Amino acid sequence: MHQLLEIFLAATASFAAITVVFFFAFLLCQCTYTTPRARPRSLSQPTELFSIEASGSASFDPALEEVSMSELILATNNFDPKLIIGDGSFGLVYKATLSNGVTVAVKKLSPDAFQGLREFRAEMETLGKLRHKNIVKILGYCDSGRDRVLIYEFIEKGSLDQWLQDTSAAPPAEEEEEEEEVRFPLTWRIRVRIVKGVANGLAFMHGLETRIVHRDIKPSNVLLDRDFEAHIADFGLARRIEGAHSHVSTQAAGTMGYMPPEYRAGYTAATVQADIYSFGVLMFEVATGKRPNWSVNEEDGHEIWMLEWAKLRISENKHLEVVDPSIPGEELRNHEVAEFLRIADLCTSEKPHHRPLMLQILGVFEKGFGTSHGGMMCEFLVNVVDTARNDHRPKRTEINYPSRAHIGGVGLIDLLNLAPKVVIHHPL
Repeated sequence: MHQLLEIFLAATASFAAITVVFFFAFLLCQCTYTTPRARPRSLSQPTELFSIEASGSASFDPALEEVSMSELILATNNFDPKLIIGDGSFGLVYKATLSNGVTVAVKKLSPDAFQGLREFRAEMETLGKLRHKNIVKILGYCDSGRDRVLIYEFIEKGSLDQWLQDTSAAPPAEEEEEEEEVRFPLTWRIRVRIVKGVANGLAFMHGLETRIVHRDIKPSNVLLDRDFEAHIADFGLARRIEGAHSHVSTQAAGTMGYMPPEYRAGYTAATVQADIYSFGVLMFEVATGKRPNWSVNEEDGHEIWMLEWAKLRISENKHLEVVDPSIPGEELRNHEVAEFLRIADLCTSEKPHHRPLMLQILGVFEKGFGTSHGGMMCEFLVNVVDTARNDHRPKRTEINYPSRAHIGGVGLIDLLNLAPKVVIHHPL
């Protein structure tokens, strides 16, 4: 019994000694180490950004001072859903009026829009320098933590998609207020002018020394100003192409119906030819008023997709049957519509190397559909593609684009000489 008591007392004393040692060690650490002050956190609400601290921002327009994230939160009323004017790739677009009175479009990107902050800022520095009459200006950006916000110029009349799919039966009366503007069916002349603007913007992007591929050309990404001039918008999927002629990507990017068929074969790299295919689909949608994922009933009751239906009518030389019935018939000329649809058909060729260059496409628009020069250019492109289709040697999908330094003054003969020059990459 006496021995057990001694063991108990010894254990108790050892425990007490160890406790005292740890206590003094803890006090020593408190004296030599100061806990950093916790950063203040912003209030969390469902529509609010993750934080507004440590923001990075940049302005690409001299007329616009650098805008902070806190100002954008105020300008959008904390990203109020009532101010949403569009739903683009990787984010919602809001209408906002800044403190200086300037109205802008603000796009709040989703966290997966870019791989990282460094990539985001690098892409914005490139895209922010683009200045072309048919490309929406990126005025600046803000980033904070995982939050990235783009600031665009505000384009008055909304998207081409709205004017194609959400229209009334007749033009608005002159006395109607502008704020309650009724969208009327676009005339054929206006539609051709819009598509020409898109072609001009894409030719500019593809012709840069470091080419830019948009990767999501569609009517909802084409904005219209008060004169119905087209402005390409939404560069959330855009990629620069340096050196080589494609940007390696492990997944398809774009919108179903507008993505090229090579994506189905597993080749998902960002290429100019993919943009050209999407542009061709847009041409068909502008002409028909039908979305590419809409089905069309044949006379026998069989349903086929819009693109297949339009190409079938073209092969039967029934071009006017393809045209949107809301377009007044008296302004349509069969040979003009035929040339327009032939270009759309070439752009949506199954094989990438069968598609014409964007600069060549622009040449037809510049010369005019139905004109002698425009007809020559259209016929030339058809012959080039037919030759490529009949040549059964292994083809590659990448094209060397000519310099765009003198595009403004390029003549018809120069355009005719701009035949695609195929570069070895892979067969499709």
